[in-house]
Amino acid sequence: MRLLQFLILGVFFGFILSKAEIVSWYRIQEMFRFQDFHMYGVIGSAVVLGVIIVALMKRTNMKNVDGLEITFKPKDKRLFRAIAGGTIFGIGWALTGACPGPMYILIGNGVTVFVVVLAAAILGALTYGAIHKRLPH
Repeated sequence: MRLLQFLILGVFFGFILSKAEIVSWYRIQEMFRFQDFHMYGVIGSAVVLGVIIVALMKRTNMKNVDGLEITFKPKDKRLFRAIAGGTIFGIGWALTGACPGPMYILIGNGVTVFVVVLAAAILGALTYGAIHKRLPH
């Protein structure tokens, strides 16, 4: 029953993203070409809202759905890794026109070519899972 609640919430969230044109390939391309502020406004609003919510979570010792206290671990301070990972993610996003979340929404909207993109993303995740112990983390 609990998983059904999350599924319904995810479908609702996907509907909202779809109607707001956040998953639109054209909107994403406009963003990467610096032609429109739409996506930057959405992403910037999400960052500001995220900062506020994390600050509230830290102040109020909020608990997760299982009743466990939410803790925050310090992030890795090696900047090169963040830049390299962000660059790879950004290149994939620019080439496909979608980051991981909207891929599902686009498939649900009937843009079936994204099945190939989803398969490639899954293959990439499986490849990382197979070799991550040999990587210099």
